[in-house]
Amino acid sequence: MNETLVTIVGNVASTVTYGQTSAGVPVANFRMATTERRFDRAAGDWVDGETSWVTVVAWRWLATNLVSSVTKGDPVLVSGRLRVREWGEDDRRRTSVEIDARSVGHDLSRGTSAFRWAVRGRSDPQGAGSGTARPARADAGGPTGIGEAVPEWIVAAVGARRAAEQAAVQAAERAAAGATDPAGGAGAAAPASGAPALSAAAGSDAD
Repeated sequence: MNETLVTIVGNVASTVTYGQTSAGVPVANFRMATTERRFDRAAGDWVDGETSWVTVVAWRWLATNLVSSVTKGDPVLVSGRLRVREWGEDDRRRTSVEIDARSVGHDLSRGTSAFRWAVRGRSDPQGAGSGTARPARADAGGPTGIGEAVPEWIVAAVGARRAAEQAAVQAAERAAAGATDPAGGAGAAAPASGAPALSAAAGSDAD
């Protein structure tokens, strides 16, 4: 099957809309604007050219991740399949340009971003394309993906980091509990410091 695969760079020009098909498959879309840069010989400088507008459509887990990752105005790169649709009568033909996205990411040449693993179940091989997934195993110990293998060193690194963070939280909780416990700390030392004084007082009475 012939496909026209493109990668475009631009800005998110609308809020990300999210929904589900009648079969329960997540879908999200947003408008994207990409403006060409050209060199103006007369001005001797780079200037903005024409702006192209496309609709980016994402499905399944990409759609779910877009909602919490992309906002209006973000500089992004979109890679996917180009679709040009036409409709209407001969004298009133209309055209829409869409990209069926396979990957979406921030343009790091214009800023910074922080990646977070999405924890989810692996897809059912027999239910591919249905948008359904099996629950993730509780003992996975690392990120899981849909139809993709995560290298073992990444799984080990993520697991070690989570274990260290959990140990740090538990240590902080124990320290906080020890500081507020009336049976320990400074409260327990008061009777011990007063004991010699009571013994000395008892000895004076005996004399």
